[in-house]
Amino acid sequence: MKRILYCSKDDLFTLKDTCPSCGAATTTTQPPKYSLDDKYADYRRKAKEPLRKEAGLL
Repeated sequence: MKRILYCSKDDLFTLKDTCPSCGAATTTTQPPKYSLDDKYADYRRKAKEPLRKEAGLL
């Protein structure tokens, strides 16, 4: 079963490995799998911290 792929250059969804309009490589639209040992969780929290301070959540 094929997955829906996305071309970020043309903002186009397709089932092909390359974009039909520009020929660029497409990427998957699915998020990464959940893991308890998330390597990037600390980076995400640090990136969201200023937004949370502005909203008064911290």
